[in-house]
Amino acid sequence: MKIGLSGFLPGTKNIVGIDIGSTALKLVEIAETSNGHELVACAQIPIERGVISKGLMTDGAAVTRAVKELLKQSGTSAKLAATALSGFSVLVNKVSFKDMEEDEIRQLVIDEAGEYMPIDRVENVYFDIHVLGASDNNPQMIDVIIAAAKKDIIAEYRSAVESAGLRLVLMDVDSFALETAYEENYEFSDDDVVGLVHIGAGITNINIIKGGQSVFTRNVLMGGDVITEAIQAEQGLSFEEAEAWKINRAREESAAEPGGAVQEQSLLVLADPIFAEIERSIDFFISSVGMIFLNKVLISGGSARIAGITGELSQRLRCDVEYFDPFKAVKCDKKSYPSEFIREMAAVAPIAAGLALRRPDEL
Repeated sequence: MKIGLSGFLPGTKNIVGIDIGSTALKLVEIAETSNGHELVACAQIPIERGVISKGLMTDGAAVTRAVKELLKQSGTSAKLAATALSGFSVLVNKVSFKDMEEDEIRQLVIDEAGEYMPIDRVENVYFDIHVLGASDNNPQMIDVIIAAAKKDIIAEYRSAVESAGLRLVLMDVDSFALETAYEENYEFSDDDVVGLVHIGAGITNINIIKGGQSVFTRNVLMGGDVITEAIQAEQGLSFEEAEAWKINRAREESAAEPGGAVQEQSLLVLADPIFAEIERSIDFFISSVGMIFLNKVLISGGSARIAGITGELSQRLRCDVEYFDPFKAVKCDKKSYPSEFIREMAAVAPIAAGLALRRPDEL
């Protein structure tokens, strides 16, 4: 989906996808060649804590500085960019309408915006719609996803990115960027139901895909920071010290012998609130649609690297859980991008990869 932007310039081939997270910025550029997708640029840099909070930007100048440094480190020469909204910055709602043309649905949303989104005036937001097709619950109705963001939030993101020397041509929603990365990298049938779960620092994105099309999305406003804050409280550390402790502990647990006893302060134990919210969200989806079960769940995000997470979530969700690989069908030059680097970026950059995989003819 695209919200409030004019689209690509004629002749544009590819863009840089920039995921502006609360702890880091990730950049991916992917070219479409005669031999398929090829990785052109890939990088990440940290950003000051508090600059992005629950998807809202508090310091546009800091974001601009970070984007400039990201462009420098990545070596990209691209001038067009895409980014995504999440958390409090975007509203996503699935609504059922009587069967009608897309233009009629758009006009209905404009005329009766308050019925479909918690907003006062439609003039204050940009919105886009995506028609999913006939409703599973009522064949006489069609399901539509509505995504909306306040114009001032769009303006903040646009200003921050374009002040770094880029032209922002696509504003997507993070859950749908994950969907694009999945569609371009995995084979699936019309009956396949797959959950995409991205556990960031402050937000966990959940998108359930049926037959390559989103049928349920939810942003859980918690992520890896929950683990850091638990460590901080238990050990009397500063947030920065607790974050460093968490990262070191993650390395130690990943290097430990598989199948060992789970320690009391294991990151897996401290992450329980996140797992519980993921489980509740997916159980809610299954109970609301009935007779649908997930074939598998693909997980990503910095906190998805916790040792034992796939087994824990598999037990809770009663399906296979695997790591999401947004470069599964992307050719990566091993000299420029060693396997270890690609594995690290695959965990944290699926949203950026999904943005980079968008093409002009889709908009």
